[in-house]
Amino acid sequence: MSFGWLKRYVPRGLYGRAALILILPVLTIQLVVSIVFVQRHFEGVTVQMVDSISRELNLFTHRIEAGAGPDDAALADLMDELGYDATWPDADGPAREDERFWYDLTGGVVTRTLVENVPALQQVRLPTEREVIVVLGAGGRVVELSFDRSRVSASNPHQLLVNMLVFGVLFTIIAYLYLRNQLRPITRLAHAASAFGKGQRVDYKPSGAIEVREAGTAFLDMRARIERQIEQRTRMLSGVSHDLRTPLTRLKLGLSMQDDDAEATAMLRDVEDMQRLVDEFLSFARGDAASGEPEEIDPVAFAQGVVEDARRGGIDVTLGHVDDTAPLVARPLSLRRALDNLIGNAVRYGTRAEVSVEVGPGSICFRVEDDGPGIPEDDREAAMRPFVRLDPARNQDMGSGVGLGLTIAADIARGHGGTLVLGHSDRLGGLRADIVLAR
Repeated sequence: MSFGWLKRYVPRGLYGRAALILILPVLTIQLVVSIVFVQRHFEGVTVQMVDSISRELNLFTHRIEAGAGPDDAALADLMDELGYDATWPDADGPAREDERFWYDLTGGVVTRTLVENVPALQQVRLPTEREVIVVLGAGGRVVELSFDRSRVSASNPHQLLVNMLVFGVLFTIIAYLYLRNQLRPITRLAHAASAFGKGQRVDYKPSGAIEVREAGTAFLDMRARIERQIEQRTRMLSGVSHDLRTPLTRLKLGLSMQDDDAEATAMLRDVEDMQRLVDEFLSFARGDAASGEPEEIDPVAFAQGVVEDARRGGIDVTLGHVDDTAPLVARPLSLRRALDNLIGNAVRYGTRAEVSVEVGPGSICFRVEDDGPGIPEDDREAAMRPFVRLDPARNQDMGSGVGLGLTIAADIARGHGGTLVLGHSDRLGGLRADIVLAR
């Protein structure tokens, strides 16, 4: 049996599910105990007590049918001894309906049992929680008897419900406070892991239960190993960068001093291409997703700045639709590089580009669209792999480099805890590239 439909009604958060685990069993137990106790105890006791009163009322009925009336001293003494107050209204008065409060738990049982056991009963009234009034008709006469409610109902039935409710709520709150202290280390661990996935480093100290401490210690060890690996890679790439650029610079300088002939110009162009390829390789290997420090930025103002800088560089790019949104924590340098790569690809294969900022449920999307040939749906995943060049839309003759533009953009998006999504632009007809980041 599948319970997939139930997931829509279950809280998604850890605190909500913990509260549900605590409250649901407590409420269920209270309801079951209340129903069983009321039905088996209060109702049963009330029926027994009403049976006893019914015999007394039937005795009064027999006495009245035998000729006893308001002036009968023996009947009056019997009623006084049994605790009844009697009045003798007009027998021809209008009949009235039974009366009781809607919240009276045992009033219905009292009325029903009296009707079943007392044939001469005409009416049962429960005007207050302390009094019962019954009207009997016999021998052409009507007598109205009143007596204490405690003689037909178990006393204080509401105390059980009040006690269960008060103590149930009290102990649920105490249990929730205790459970919250147990869940807090888990939420801190989740926050630290989520921040590290977005390229941010927050202070974290393992705490809580033994299992949570072990998970926190394993996370810290993993984070330390990754940071150490990144540091070692950065140092290695710094050395490689210097070793590769130095001979290329010497070659470029030597060729520039040669006579201006076609062969020297072609070789100089090859050296420049080699230097550009080396820069792209190193930029990808260095991981621009981790460049710069995280800071709070205005997504709309940031997109406007990227577009203005690109236009000053002679690129035909415009700012499209923008949604107002709250500030975003990101690395401006790496995020700008990702948008520059997408804009560069857009104008390289099309005539113009458009940048927009859209707000989704829990996310912010930086969208770059162009009017170029686009990328077929089957090739979009491959287009984001390193060193992949697609034909005919993207090839080296068109200056696409080494196939790292989309890869770097996707890596930067992942470094911010987001993703790069490629699709078809309905507005311009070309490629649509979305950098989707969590708010």
